[in-house]
Formats: sequence, structure tokens, C-alpha cells
Amino acid sequence: MQKSALYPPIYVLGNGQLGRMLRYAGAPLDIEVHPLAFDGEIFELEQHSLITAEIERWAETPLTTLLGNHPHFVNLPVFSRLADRLTQKALLDELHLATSPWQLLKSPSQWQQVFSQVGEKVVVKRRTGGYDGRGQWIVTPDSTDQITEDLFGDVIAEKFIPFDGEISLVGARFPQGETRFYPVTHNLQQNGILRYSVMNTALPNQALYQQQAEEMLRAIMHKLNYVGVMAMECFVVGDKLLINELAPRVHNSGHWTQLGCSISQFELHLRALLDLPTPPLNPIAPSVMVNLIGIEHHNEWLNLPFSQLHWYGKEVRAGRKLGHINISHPDIQVITEILNSLKPHLSDDFHSGLTWAIEKLHQSQGSV
Repeated sequence: MQKSALYPPIYVLGNGQLGRMLRYAGAPLDIEVHPLAFDGEIFELEQHSLITAEIERWAETPLTTLLGNHPHFVNLPVFSRLADRLTQKALLDELHLATSPWQLLKSPSQWQQVFSQVGEKVVVKRRTGGYDGRGQWIVTPDSTDQITEDLFGDVIAEKFIPFDGEISLVGARFPQGETRFYPVTHNLQQNGILRYSVMNTALPNQALYQQQAEEMLRAIMHKLNYVGVMAMECFVVGDKLLINELAPRVHNSGHWTQLGCSISQFELHLRALLDLPTPPLNPIAPSVMVNLIGIEHHNEWLNLPFSQLHWYGKEVRAGRKLGHINISHPDIQVITEILNSLKPHLSDDFHSGLTWAIEKLHQSQGSV
């Protein structure tokens, strides 16, 4: 394999869409990025290579064992720590960062204690493996039978938070401790899956949320001695943020940066891993990301102005992330018109989210 003359090659554990987009981001800078399937064949790995991952957990295979023993697997201990909701929540508590009250659920005898100390309504989540709405149950005192005997010890119970909205912050930490952050992004989840992201720095309370979120994510990354891009999802409750989840990798809610910012989250991750010079992350214009979930490809999407289609080439299945569309323009009325023109080329389950995205964009009008 031909080596880059400038930088060591970067191998990505996982060859899904995130790994593929990391490879795209590396090409203009002549950074060799090689996404790898977990069950791929083992090969001779250069000692100066860097290893990263597009997912928090992976199966144990000959290849993942080889990579896991490489001295330059960046953030290796962090992946397992944040993949387990028990140790992730414990980290937030250790740092005194706001998150929903929680408790490890070890046996049915705890239910009374959970409802009195955590909340009258809780969300029970698998410690590992649950994502995109899977492995989660909303439980009240009259519905505890949802949690079967085999789950105890493998789940935590969190207080159900009646939040006002959901935001995320994507940022990066460099090897010497320097940090970079994108603007806070507002998100809409449906059935536990991110469907829309809106970035508009003129939205109400944006500066307040930005300051809170940066302080929290910076503290987390410093504590973990983390290098690269990390995402933090939060609930908005009044003017306060509660951390919901952390992802030690590039993230769906940062896809808008591919079109709406001077440096995408994928390029930022590579720059951080290699400790390359990086200017401030300046958004170019308000942006919307539409996550294409469980829908057939439509060529009509290519006719949208000021937009960018990413199609992942996967088999179409219900609930599956198959691609995304980024839209960016300085005039939010232009974005609104583009979203309205997109509506006929999306199935009905996308329509309420389109309305949400348009309303969210326009909340900036009249705000300070």
C-alpha cells in the first residue's frame, strides 16, 4: 500500500458511513484513511500508523485484537468507558456535570427505591448496545413488567426529563489540550433516531447554551485526555442543559459542518489526531441536516440548490440511516423554500420534522 509522504496512515475501526466520510475528508490533505470491517483480514500494520474508530463498541475478531494492541490506538480506553452508560454516568457525576438522576438497576427489589429517589417516571436503558431508540423503555410503577429478569444488572434507570428541546455540541481536543467547538446544534429525534439538525447562531439563548455546553464538554475531554472529535447530546430544560449522552467520535448531528462550516467535523477529527494547524471553526451560514431514514433514493434530491446529498449505498430498511442532505444559505427564507420544495420527495413521516426545522430556523427572527 502506497504511503502518504506527509502523514502517517489512519486506520478506522468500522467501515460504515462515518468511516467513509473520514476517508473523503482526508483525501484533499493527502491523509490516507482506511476504514476497516471488524471481520476483515489481518495485515502487517505500520508502527507509525494511527488507529481511530467510528463506533464505541466492536466485536472481538483477529483484526480488532490486532488493532487493539497497537500502541497508537488513540483514545482506546475511552471507547469502553463511554460505551457503558454506567461508567459514562459515573464520569459525569465525578465531574459534577448536570445530567438526569440515575441508578444502576440490579434487581426487581429496587423498584420502590428507584421511583422514590430517581423519579416517578424513569427511562430504563441498556448499559451497552442500545442506540437509535433500541434498548430503552419508559417505565412507571404500573409498567415495571417491561423489564424482564435477564435485564437486571445490564440496565440503568434515569429520571424521565420533560425537556424543552434537544441540542448537541461537537468539538475536538488536540494533543496539547487545545480545543475547538462548533456552534450548538438543535436536533429533532423521532422514535429515538436523529431526523433533523438545525444550526443558526442567531437563535434565542444560543450564546448561553454555547457557553454551558463548551464548559461541560471541555471538562470531559480534558479529564479523559481525549484527542479528536467528541459529541455531547443535551436536554434543554429552561435555560439549563442536562447531558444526555456522549459519543467519542464524529456524530450525526455534526454532518451539517460538511457544507455549513469552514472545516467539517471529519476533517477536524483528522487534524486533531495528527495535531495539524487548525483555524477557528467559523460557520459559513445557517444550515439544516435532513437524515434520510428508511427511504428509497430519489434523484430529485440532486436538484436542490445550496445543498449536498450523501448517500451511503446501504440496503433500504425501515429505521435505517441511509443518507443525509445538508442545506446551507445565509438567508433562512431561502432554506425554508428549499425545505418546502423537498417535501414532495420525502415520505409522510418526514413532514412533521420539516415543519419543526422551518419553525426552528425562524425563531431567530426578532431575537437578540
